[in-house]
Amino acid sequence: MKIEDTALDGVKIVTPDRFGDARGFFSESYNERRWQERGLPPLRFMQDNHSLSRETGVIRGLHFQTAPFAQDKLVRVTRGRILDVAVDIRRASPTFGRHVAVELSAENWRQLLVPIGFAHGFCTLEPDTEVVYKVTNFYSAPNDRGLAFDDPDLDIAWPIAPARAVLSEKDRRWPRLRDLSDAFE
Repeated sequence: MKIEDTALDGVKIVTPDRFGDARGFFSESYNERRWQERGLPPLRFMQDNHSLSRETGVIRGLHFQTAPFAQDKLVRVTRGRILDVAVDIRRASPTFGRHVAVELSAENWRQLLVPIGFAHGFCTLEPDTEVVYKVTNFYSAPNDRGLAFDDPDLDIAWPIAPARAVLSEKDRRWPRLRDLSDAFE
């Protein structure tokens, strides 16, 4: 397993080993013991989520949950490609409002660890893209929050013009970072 730091403390790129032969490949996408041996924090995953986005240019996010249902996420792509984004929304953080953007694909096998205190979202780069992610807490509708993906203060270089992005109605209504009342302290 390869672990890479990003510009934001706690956000990591994790690339599991893949062992292939003529039949295909095998990979442990998560192994708690190997995870801890590499110095990553122990995480207890509670739920797995799986999304399919039919079109290129689908943006899902930027999402997070507030306490007591805040979530760490481990995100990977099983088919297609995405630009995966994590935004620091911890008000006391020296990197508050900054983001990292990483391409994840079924081919490069990278995963992104998004800790509590970060908003998360992605944009599909290919049709029929499937994203699978583990979370450390259950979904809670009353704690479900988001951040406007196109907030100019975030300066995220999405691979699609905001007007052409395919969004849910919910994702069209999230506030800008400056108006976010429940960011993490």
